[in-house]
Amino acid sequence: MRSIGEMARDSGLSVSALRFYDGAAVLVPAWVDPVSGYRWYGPEQLGESRLLARLRRAGMPLADIRLVLAGWSAADTDLVRTLLRAHLHRMERGLSDARGEFSTIRALLERRENPMALPRTTSVRSTVSARELAAALDAVRFAASTDPELPVLGGVLFDFEGAALRVVATDRYRMAVAQAGIDVDGGHDGHDGSRVQVVVPSPLADAMRALLSDDASARLTVDGDRVLLETGDRQTAGQCLGQDFPDYRRLVRLPAGRRAPVDVAAFREAVATSPVRASEVGGEDGPSCDLSMLKVTAEGVVTVCEDGDDDRDKVAVNRDFLLDALDAAAADRLVLEFGAAKAPLAIRRTDTEDTFSLLMPVHVEN
Repeated sequence: MRSIGEMARDSGLSVSALRFYDGAAVLVPAWVDPVSGYRWYGPEQLGESRLLARLRRAGMPLADIRLVLAGWSAADTDLVRTLLRAHLHRMERGLSDARGEFSTIRALLERRENPMALPRTTSVRSTVSARELAAALDAVRFAASTDPELPVLGGVLFDFEGAALRVVATDRYRMAVAQAGIDVDGGHDGHDGSRVQVVVPSPLADAMRALLSDDASARLTVDGDRVLLETGDRQTAGQCLGQDFPDYRRLVRLPAGRRAPVDVAAFREAVATSPVRASEVGGEDGPSCDLSMLKVTAEGVVTVCEDGDDDRDKVAVNRDFLLDALDAAAADRLVLEFGAAKAPLAIRRTDTEDTFSLLMPVHVEN
């Protein structure tokens, strides 16, 4: 017999994934201790667990996996081969369809591109509170992407408009927005406070944050594709990313949802210690992760669902992303806003509407 920890180590499935597949009646332990509830697996289940791990990595739907494992245990090779062949055909059709759609999109993109576009020449010289800029960077830095396939998301957007500087970061599955007030110097460059955007690479944003250690003001200068931060006699500068950031304003326009206040310390403890559910492997919801299942009670209280909760209104989010967002908000109380079933979960401060983060929900089978 293998313990759940040993099974996880030998099969390539996480402990949380094994718990999920037990609850879904896909891979049920051979024996569960009636006192402790600890799961134990028989020797023959190791092969099934390894097969299950491979099927999930191949993106096979859970309903088909159930049938494959049933056929496997019954030595029904015809059933197993039929299911594998059907899944492979679905993936091939999907890939062919996707290639056709991407070809069309590329053609549309080429029509929109302007090969005569001039290099960026705008200059902005502004003064900003070191404390406000530090707080803004702290509030968004956790959401910046580390995906090398999307380098433009591997930085922090500095969006200058009028007397406000908004900083934004996103890795597609989460987004964070914060704001700091600025005084724009018109100077000889004639900048009139109109909107200017630059994407500061994450390492440079971190270097900027390291200089913002006191209550003094800081000078922030954008000159073409370079950005400079000066605090006292210290400074850091570097080149901005040369790609346009997504239109975040469009992404943060959400219909009003149910708002529920949370005590951050208590809620964070509940999230960190409550049972989690394993997500699907890869896919449009992001990489495999542990999920926290949240719901709002009739009394307007946010709770973390226990195993077996069949409430259809619960929302699944990446637990680590949620913990990061709670920490980055740096507040004792926050408001969680639940929108439609597939709408992002908004995490808002109570003292300002200008600093918030969004987490994309993860689809799970009830």
